[in-house]
Amino acid sequence: MTLLKNCSFALLLFLGTAFAPLHHGWGDYDQTKVLDYTGTIEESKYENPHATAKVKDKDKTWLVYLAPTSRMNERGVSAAMLKKGSSLRVVGYPHKTVKNEMRAERIFIDGKKYELRK
Repeated sequence: MTLLKNCSFALLLFLGTAFAPLHHGWGDYDQTKVLDYTGTIEESKYENPHATAKVKDKDKTWLVYLAPTSRMNERGVSAAMLKKGSSLRVVGYPHKTVKNEMRAERIFIDGKKYELRK
């Protein structure tokens, strides 16, 4: 019985900590540097934990972290709206240490604003 308890505890401990490094906190983004640009979507993923889009702005491509898909749907942003080749205006913050990564605060599709963090 003790072995079963110890194994159960070890499994719970592993599951509770194993995926923590994969999640990034919003504190990793520099909220003192607001980025605001319009680019072309090169690729997008509409999946949890966050939808993402690779957006090319002039000669730089950003990996843009959007919101979870449930929030995207609630705000009116569908996967079809983030198709390759579409224009997307992004307002957000750059990652403090990961080059070319940002989190979006809001996006504009066809001139319509979608708040992602409120």
